[in-house]
Amino acid sequence: MDEPAIELSGISKSFTGVPVLRDVSFRVHAGSLHALLGGNGSGKSTTLKILAGVHHADPGGAIRVHGRRYDTRGYSPAMARAAGLRFVHQELGLVPDLTVSENFALDGGFPRRYGSAVAWRALHRSTQEQLDRAQVPVDARTPVRKLRPSDRTLVAIARALRDNDRGRHITLVLDEPTASLPQHEVGVLLRALRDCRDSGQTIIYVSHRLTEVLEIADQISVLRDGAVTVDIPASRASRADLIEAMTGAPIAPSARRGPEQANAVGPAVLQVQGLSAGALRCADLQLAAGEVVGLAGLVGSGRTSLLRALFGDLPVRAGTVMLDGQVVTIRTPADAIELGIALVPEDRADDAAFLDRPLWENVTAASTNDYWSGWRMDRGRERSDAAALLDRYDVRAPSADTPFAAVSGGNQQKAVLARWFHRSPRLLLLDEPTQGVDAAARADIHRFVRAQVTGGSAVLVASSDAEELAELCDRVVILREGCTSAVLSGPELTEARIFQLVQEDWSELDAPEK
Repeated sequence: MDEPAIELSGISKSFTGVPVLRDVSFRVHAGSLHALLGGNGSGKSTTLKILAGVHHADPGGAIRVHGRRYDTRGYSPAMARAAGLRFVHQELGLVPDLTVSENFALDGGFPRRYGSAVAWRALHRSTQEQLDRAQVPVDARTPVRKLRPSDRTLVAIARALRDNDRGRHITLVLDEPTASLPQHEVGVLLRALRDCRDSGQTIIYVSHRLTEVLEIADQISVLRDGAVTVDIPASRASRADLIEAMTGAPIAPSARRGPEQANAVGPAVLQVQGLSAGALRCADLQLAAGEVVGLAGLVGSGRTSLLRALFGDLPVRAGTVMLDGQVVTIRTPADAIELGIALVPEDRADDAAFLDRPLWENVTAASTNDYWSGWRMDRGRERSDAAALLDRYDVRAPSADTPFAAVSGGNQQKAVLARWFHRSPRLLLLDEPTQGVDAAARADIHRFVRAQVTGGSAVLVASSDAEELAELCDRVVILREGCTSAVLSGPELTEARIFQLVQEDWSELDAPEK
């Protein structure tokens, strides 16, 4: 592990005169797993694009790959690939309706026989050999859409490593490989990566999940404001140290209420009895004002179904919903909003945003009725209120006119939250509220949620992240096969206990709906 597989020396980059990277230098040793961390806007993505040849660094720096030095001005994607760099992004680049073999062939070509006919047997055989060599337990003839999420990621990795058997030095760059995986699948992937590293494979690992990084990495480099702030062995790092290196400030205290606040909750806001909707079969729970309650369970347990049913986005088959002691019927999202219920869905891009519209319009999208004045909209007041909300919730963008799609995931999520916080909801429903955001944005979001419940709201959080639930929630409801199976609170509310109860319902294949 002394030989550097990758070395960046003095890499800087500016866009239109604005510095994005400043003298970035670090080494990735051969046969190691090197984690690259950084918050939104830290320069992490720009570093990866320079390494891939997509962006050219400013003159003066150097890139070395497996001992060969490259001038950054002429370095290209073709040169990066020829040097042995292989990138697997969060979007895996697999075609779901094609088999694993066909997806391999899209990247490497279809073998031919008799001139033009595809040699299918040869393709399946060679693909299976590569899968077996990478210890990926899938059949090459299986359509990708039938694979578990973790197996799809492993297939993409095996495809990236196919040149290893040709005597090539391959360095694998993984960008957020676990971001879209359910928690019980994350361990499968991490074990496979550990085996891959132990067999001599060099891996650069980019992730927002610090617990995973500390578990699997050999070396950690942290970027903040375009510069390397920490470059240390993982054995010497702690979660608190990494957050401070990423944010420039010590880790904030836990958002969860202490024992002295145990009775500082108000009357019951929500009572659910025997609710059945979607994957949900029989859910019971109670939620008080000033309280954050979490929902934990495997994919198919009914977490998302419960939130959607409460927001009127999923028909209720049976059961009772009470708000402030009154039985209510919620048939549409408009009914839910009228009752003071708000939902931040898991997929903000498809379900919560107008991607090509400016941030200020996205923030006020749920409150447009407030800005009618006679027969016209008071756009000036709407825009002014939106700017104040963006500032209050630390949504960082060049201006309020910046398109929603042009800001980072963490800032997008804070903008969606600001939209609903502006309405002071009685009941706030959050589905995977910090998925795909960095540690700093996660801490901000938790702080904003806590401020909301201090103001009298009640919050219901569905998350596949046991660490987040233990950190943020006052109680956690465990859902199993669509029913409430346990409730954790007090000293029992720990990440390990949540994970244990959820894993008791572990299944081989994901159900079609959460």
